[in-house]
Amino acid sequence: MNAVRQTTLGDCVTLTGVGVHSGKPARLSIAPAEADTGIVFHRLDSSQSVRACRTAVRGSDLATVLRDSSGPAVSTVEHLMACFAGLGVDNAHVEIDGPEVPILDGSAGDFVAAVDEAGIVETGGVRRYLRVLKPVRVESETGFGELSPYDFGLRLEVEIDFDHAAIGHQRFAATLSPDVFRKELAAARTFGFVCDVERLWQAGYALGASLDNTICLGDEGVMNTTGLRFEDEFVRHKALDAVGDLAIGGMPILGRYRSYRGGHKLNFAVVDALLSDRSAYEIVEARIPARRSVRGNAGLVTVAVPAYAPEL
Repeated sequence: MNAVRQTTLGDCVTLTGVGVHSGKPARLSIAPAEADTGIVFHRLDSSQSVRACRTAVRGSDLATVLRDSSGPAVSTVEHLMACFAGLGVDNAHVEIDGPEVPILDGSAGDFVAAVDEAGIVETGGVRRYLRVLKPVRVESETGFGELSPYDFGLRLEVEIDFDHAAIGHQRFAATLSPDVFRKELAAARTFGFVCDVERLWQAGYALGASLDNTICLGDEGVMNTTGLRFEDEFVRHKALDAVGDLAIGGMPILGRYRSYRGGHKLNFAVVDALLSDRSAYEIVEARIPARRSVRGNAGLVTVAVPAYAPEL
């Protein structure tokens, strides 16, 4: 997991679909970027850009919304961000022709396929990590999220508990790697309850939701005729969302993330709490082995950085 070099895509790739909340058509292209670029979203309809980072988050209730101080917003970035983080893509230019990333089939599967088509290549830059040094916890009325030290990558321990017969209590735990993301998380779809639809529509949300991109839950259970992709698909999607939301930190995290009844808002609150406490983390750089014949994970070396470093 502790790769030495930063990565980007080997080629450009394009996807089309609709925004799950706006209901509007969306066309998105992903292109290679140089080391230390990060993930940058470009709104083609306004010539404005925003880098995916903590200070750019302008909303995290039903989706993660990014916007800089002057430009328009880019919404529902979490599944694409999860794909980048899950596969280990550090740098990319994302061009989009409207306000929202397409929902596609409600999972990160199509994004993974697109990245695979483009290929992942190394850049000249050394990869940096956010290493968690002490526990940071945020509680909500019904749950909590917590980051704690763990030096072997990003450890996910996600629990949900819904008062619905098709869901109930579910738990997913794994240490994130490209293989784990591909096999265990990427295909898990977003879900919603029919009883909430009218309220969401009135508020201007879920206008593009359908059985093609959302697991719909009625009183009798799952309404999709295709059924579930995993027996515990609901918690797997929550873990997928967590991967995307934690990526807003701007660097891969070395730490254990635990959440109970979490969501986008809670996930981001934990990232924000971590980066607000300079004693809770350090930035470490992958160290290139002196001899190529040495096997195993690259070493890590602490980097001296100013307090604003997470916004690099």
